[in-house]
Amino acid sequence: MKKLLLITICLFLISNLLYAEKGKFESFNHLDFSLALGTTGIDVDVSMPVGDLFKVRTGVAFMPHFKYKMHFGMQVGDGNQTTTDENGNPTTKFSRMSSLLKQAIGYDMKDDVVDVTGTPTMTQYKLLIDVTPFKNKNWQLTAGFYLGKSKIGKAYNTTYEMPTLVMVNMYNNIYDCLDSDQPFISYRGITIDCPDNIKRIILAYGRMGINMGEFKEDGNTYMLEPDNDCMVKASAYVNAFRPYLGFGYSGVPFQKAERLKLGCDCGLLFWGGRPDIVMHDGVSLSKDVTNVRGQVGDYLNIINRFPVYPVLNIKLTYNIF
Repeated sequence: MKKLLLITICLFLISNLLYAEKGKFESFNHLDFSLALGTTGIDVDVSMPVGDLFKVRTGVAFMPHFKYKMHFGMQVGDGNQTTTDENGNPTTKFSRMSSLLKQAIGYDMKDDVVDVTGTPTMTQYKLLIDVTPFKNKNWQLTAGFYLGKSKIGKAYNTTYEMPTLVMVNMYNNIYDCLDSDQPFISYRGITIDCPDNIKRIILAYGRMGINMGEFKEDGNTYMLEPDNDCMVKASAYVNAFRPYLGFGYSGVPFQKAERLKLGCDCGLLFWGGRPDIVMHDGVSLSKDVTNVRGQVGDYLNIINRFPVYPVLNIKLTYNIF
């Protein structure tokens, strides 16, 4: 893609030299301002002609920080249902352990599903070269690049889930104490330990977390636990440099405002590989984990099928001079 962009730049320079020799060289003789809406968000750019065949465009594309929810399933250990309640209904390890914790601490773990809010964080600079080789100069071919931060999105748990995530970390801390045969509290020679029957139950159940899938390396279950701030976080990354190829129509003028034109841009933005989704503990769902669970797995499957980002923008252009 970088070679293709370099070839395009060389062609437009050669073309300008040829036009200059013939006395037909006309560059920077007008300036257009455009505002666009589409899959790259809100685009603002300016453009000027360079010779008869080329136009240089530069600007910024900003993606509004809209929010969407994803769901993570919480479980204890392997999550298998092993017993039934007094009505004969099967119960999970999570529900039984949350009931036990409520009796011990007084707080209720709301449910076994954690809601996480995702939002894009994509702001990009762009430099594009439009080529107009057709008789109808409104049609154009475009090559160039977008440049921005590698991090293009983030996700984090909602405040509603904080009590559950705090309880998860409390439970895992209790589990660690029991697993290492340490007392709950040891202060000035006074120790408080867990009754043996409760200790056996907790150790038999296992740690609490979110089952994200299996590690590709060994097939073991990847259990995501909240971080030290009792938060669940994820970030999406791509290459900072993103080549672009596309085509477009420069615009249909309005009858009562000839300086205004309505046009469009269509093309593909190349990520330079598939986006990488990294959890707060450093595990990459794209590279390290297989069979990713829930909505996150659905999104990941879509991303893996399309290592490019489709661009479809409707733009309004104003001829300044």
